[in-house]
This record gives sequence, C-alpha cells and structure tokens, in this order.
Amino acid sequence: MTKDFDIIIVGAGPAGLTAALYALRAGKKVLILEGKAVGGQIITTEKIKNYPAILEISGTDFARNLKGQVESYGRLIKLEQVVSIEHTTGSADHSNLTAWLVTTDMDTAYSAPAVILATGSAPRHLGLKNESRLAGHGVSYCATCDGNFYQDKIVAVVGGGNTALYDALYLADIAKKVYLIHRRDEFRGDKALVSQLENKQNVEFVLSARIAELVGDSHLTKIVIEDTTSKTVRTIDVDALFVAIGRAPQNEPFKDIIKLDADGYIETADGVRTSADRIYVAGDARKKSLNQLTTAVSDGAIAATTAIQEL
Repeated sequence: MTKDFDIIIVGAGPAGLTAALYALRAGKKVLILEGKAVGGQIITTEKIKNYPAILEISGTDFARNLKGQVESYGRLIKLEQVVSIEHTTGSADHSNLTAWLVTTDMDTAYSAPAVILATGSAPRHLGLKNESRLAGHGVSYCATCDGNFYQDKIVAVVGGGNTALYDALYLADIAKKVYLIHRRDEFRGDKALVSQLENKQNVEFVLSARIAELVGDSHLTKIVIEDTTSKTVRTIDVDALFVAIGRAPQNEPFKDIIKLDADGYIETADGVRTSADRIYVAGDARKKSLNQLTTAVSDGAIAATTAIQEL
C-alpha cells in the first residue's frame, strides 16, 4: 500500500532541506527520504565562512539548524534509501496528474505527482585492493573531518584539483609531513594554492605518480607509488592517506527514467527540470559551474517553487 504526498524529496542535504522548507511554507504535503546522514556532505565541513550574513558556522551546526527549521513542520524525514522511481496512477488528491511511485530499501512505496532529486555526490575511490578495508583506518576522504587525528604524523594527499590543494594546506598546519601525490606533472588547481604549498617546508610534491598499493593490516602503514613515466616504484611510510580525486553523482537508481550525462550527472533544460515530467533536481546531483552551499540552497528553492507552480 502506498502513501501519497504532494512532493517527495530524495536527499536531505542543504538542497533537499531547502526545497522542503519552501514546499512546506506553501502548504504542500512533503516527504523527505535520506539513505545516509541528514545534512549531506556539508556536515564534513569544519567551518563555513562564505555564506551570506553568517560570519562563521560549522557544517554540522548549519545542517542541524536547517533540519530543525524543516522539522518544525513535523516529522518529515525518513532514513530510507530510494532504490527506484516509476510511473503510477494519480492519487486521490492529484487524480488529473500522473504520479511517481518511489520505492525504498525498506520495501516501502510512496507516491507523489512531483519528485525533487537532491542526492548530491560522493567521494571517488582509488579502486585499490585494500581501500575499503582500510577506509576509516588510515584511509580518509575528508581532511577536515579526520585531519586532527594525525597531529605531528606523516600523511599523504592524492589528487590534483583545488580540493586536494586545500586539503594539503589544511594538513600542513597539523601534520609533521605531507606528501601531495598527483598523476600528472602539474596540478589542475589554482596556481595561488600551489604557490602557498611550495612555501610550506613540510609539504613534498610527488608528481607524475600514482598510488599502486595500500599496505597495512589493521591500519594503513605504507603506500606504494609508481612513477607514471619511468614505472619505477617507491614505498612511503605514512600514517594516513587522504583521497581527493573528485566526487561521483548518486543518480544510478534514476538512469532509466531521466537523462544523465556521460559522467552520471542529471541533465537539465533550465537548471532544475529534468527530462521527466515533474521530476526536478537540486544541488550536486546535476553538473554545475559552481558547487557551493549557496548554489545548493538556491537550487532547492528554485526546484520547490517550480514544482509548486506546476502541480
């Protein structure tokens, strides 16, 4: 038996929660489905300093405040992972509209004429043999989350974009030594960040190199690095490796009902409308020129307002 809503929001990060807030203020019956942690990736941010009118706030506090604001309208968030979306018949409240049936890993189905996808993205993995086993045991995907565990230790960062550069700068003020590893001979990130790192005496660049192996039993102890040109191999003793090689959209369950680009991001005509009628997208699930907290909440507001207008 399905449960009917006006709008179902998939994902409870800043984009999804903002969409919910706008829909609720418009008097709509809303359900938010979240498969992991409420707040999304913003909860891994130690400090937010570029959000308008807020001088500084932690990502955790920002998410907690937004969640509380939404839940002042009732208990609307269910921790269930969406596994599929498909067409169904219209509900009693929206008999003139085709509805969407949203099924979760709890074998529960919900229906609504409008769905907002705010599933965000997740860190890309290296794909190495011991990576999953050592995740949380010396292998990390968030320097600001786990960096403080490695005070005066030896750490490595892998990646060549701004995220990797920022991570290395952050860790340079904590760790004894930071190796910054990139498969190309120059970084893709901002030159100003590279210059800052070049002035850090405890940062060593390891360019034209890839990580070939992770070594450790209960905890990471070494990384094996292969030179991409000469194919020579070296082993470095480390206490931690921070992986910063990009993020992947979480759109696999929707590939049969909406158009995705070659990288798996949701294609849109105007920023929020997908290729399917009354399925919208907000936040990092779509490819944008700027992925920031401000653009995520903006997407949420626009997606919800668009859905409300089209119901």
